[in-house]
Amino acid sequence: MAKTKQELAGEVEQVLETLRTGLAMHAGNVELVDIDVETGIVSVRLLGTCVGCPMSDLTLKAGIEETLREMIPEVKEVINVA
Repeated sequence: MAKTKQELAGEVEQVLETLRTGLAMHAGNVELVDIDVETGIVSVRLLGTCVGCPMSDLTLKAGIEETLREMIPEVKEVINVA
């Protein structure tokens, strides 16, 4: 049975909470904006020093997206929204 948007959001928030510790070490943060349950696309907003950082794409794809995809099979992609 497919997870509801609320169930999926809860799981994503749990994973993001663990990732926030590392981001906070560099004065950054991440906020969950939306989840498209049908496509598996998670929209987040990078905050703090992550905004404008040259490494933010790497943080988004190799850090946040990769971890979410490993932990939550329904997640297919993570995008940053302004």
